[in-house]
Amino acid sequence: MENKISESDLIINQDGSIYHLNLLPEDLAQTVITVGDPDRVSEISKHFDRIELKKGKREFITHTGYVGKRRITVISTGIGTDNIDIVFNELDALVNIDFESRTVKKELTSLDIIRIGTSGAIQPDLPMGTILASSFGLGLDALMQYYIHELSVDERPILEAFHSHCAHIKGIHPYLTAADDTLLKTIGADMEHGITITAPGFYAPQGRQVRAKNAIPNFIALLNTFQHGNYRITNLEMETAGIYALAKVLGHKALSVNAILASRVNFEFSKAPNKVVDQAIRMVLEKMG
Repeated sequence: MENKISESDLIINQDGSIYHLNLLPEDLAQTVITVGDPDRVSEISKHFDRIELKKGKREFITHTGYVGKRRITVISTGIGTDNIDIVFNELDALVNIDFESRTVKKELTSLDIIRIGTSGAIQPDLPMGTILASSFGLGLDALMQYYIHELSVDERPILEAFHSHCAHIKGIHPYLTAADDTLLKTIGADMEHGITITAPGFYAPQGRQVRAKNAIPNFIALLNTFQHGNYRITNLEMETAGIYALAKVLGHKALSVNAILASRVNFEFSKAPNKVVDQAIRMVLEKMG
C-alpha cells in the first residue's frame, strides 16, 4: 500500500473538510481566484451568474459559483506568504489527496489560480490605477527555504543578477519563480508586465519608515535600479512569490494580477482604491468568460 499521510501532517475535520479552509473536495472549482482581503470575496462573487456555495473559517472565506459555464472558486488568503503556505497546500490536498485512504491520487489535477491583489509601484512611469500582471515573483521572505524547488533556465540568470545587485545586504535569501506562461498570455494580455517583489512585511520590509528605523537605507532605490535584459522590478506586495513558487512545486498554474494603488517613488496613494480594484476584478472575469 502507498504511504499514508499521517493525521498530524494532513488534518481533516470531523465533517471531512480540510483543516483551515473548511472545504470539502467537491466545494472547489478547477479555476481559483485568491484575494488577500476577506471582504473582497463578495466583491468578486457579486459578478457571478450564480453562487452555489459560501463558507468561511478564520480569515479564509470561500465562494464557489459560475461565470457563464465556467465554475470558479474565490477564496481569501489573508496577508502574507505564511498564509499562502496554508492555502496552497490545502487547495492541493483537496484535489490531489484521497481523504479516505490518505494517499496521493494516481491522476493529479492542475488548478488555474489567479491572484487579484493590491500593490505599490516602485517605477515612476507606472501610474496609480495601472493593472499589472507579474511576469515573475521575487520573494524576500523565508517560505521557500523549507521546500525543495528548482530554478528554470529562464529564472536562474535573473535571480543570480539580483543576488549580485543586493550582495551587500546580509541575511536575505531571495527566490524567483515565473508566472504560468499560458495565463500570462491570456488573463495577463493587455496588462503591464514586470517583476513583483514579495516582502515579508508592510513597513520596513517594503522600505517604509514610521518610527522604527530601517536597517536597509534607500531600499526602494535599490530595487527600482535593478535591470536584467528587458526585466525590471515594478512593484511590491506580500503574496505573489509564494503563490508562484508553491504552485510550481505542486504542479498548478498561477498568475498574479496587481491593482496599483500607490506610487512609492512619488509618495502618493490612490484617491479611489476600490475603483481600481474593481477594474482589475472586471478585467480578469471578462477574460474568463
